[in-house]
Amino acid sequence: MPRGAAAGAAAQPRAIGAVRLGVAAEGGATRLARLRHEGSAKGFFPGTPPPPGAPLEAVLLNTAGGITGGDRFAVTAEAGPGAWLSLTTQAAERAYRAQPGETGRLEVALAAGPGARIDWLPQETILFDGSSLARRLVVDLGAGASLLAVEPLVFGRVAMGERLSRIGFSDRWQIRREGRLVHAEALRLEGDAMAALAGPAAAAGARAAAGLVWCAADAECHLAPLRALLPAGPEATGGVSLVRPGVLAARLVAADGHALRQALMPMIAALRPAPLPKLWRL
Repeated sequence: MPRGAAAGAAAQPRAIGAVRLGVAAEGGATRLARLRHEGSAKGFFPGTPPPPGAPLEAVLLNTAGGITGGDRFAVTAEAGPGAWLSLTTQAAERAYRAQPGETGRLEVALAAGPGARIDWLPQETILFDGSSLARRLVVDLGAGASLLAVEPLVFGRVAMGERLSRIGFSDRWQIRREGRLVHAEALRLEGDAMAALAGPAAAAGARAAAGLVWCAADAECHLAPLRALLPAGPEATGGVSLVRPGVLAARLVAADGHALRQALMPMIAALRPAPLPKLWRL
């Protein structure tokens, strides 16, 4: 590459964005307490204020249209004591081809005060060939707080014949309750994702996957009902385990993003005494 072209590639503009928000319980209803958004990240609240006992629905939007190497995004959200905050994304996130040596980063920090609840329900992240993305989810739960966290992943678009022969992807979760680590997991894919996912001990060739975690005092009560909802057909499969008292984890793999969503939605609905976010049902 000529020297000028190399300098131009290194100087390409990068997307930077952050959303910081907090909600509080007022008279049994959850209300927005503070909101700040910067750069290419926005947060908005569709619909009317929720009635008592219902979640405040927040929608996150990446105005850059996706994430590529060098981009930086951060989400910080806090639910005060007794409040219920539900977060989703306006559309599927896209991790696009990155320049060599550059990685896009998404940092999510959630906190729920005593008796509060946070639902982290982003729509699918679609990985494209050549993408490089590092994500981290950190959650702090107070006494009696609850968390429903879901992260769906799509490894290239099957209908477009895409194949991921060169990617870099890492995803780390850390969940603490009253300062004590109660759940942690990590996923890392480097190079040929299709080869890594082909084995029966990985994804048996599935092109979409999701992780779900339910942290709450009643986690054990949901073990059998969620297992009953596991898909039994050839398009999707999965498992549900009680990791420890108060922490339930599920894993799903599917042939494509559509099959994954069809399998995942009933499980989310079973853990929410409220309808799924509207954008999940469109």
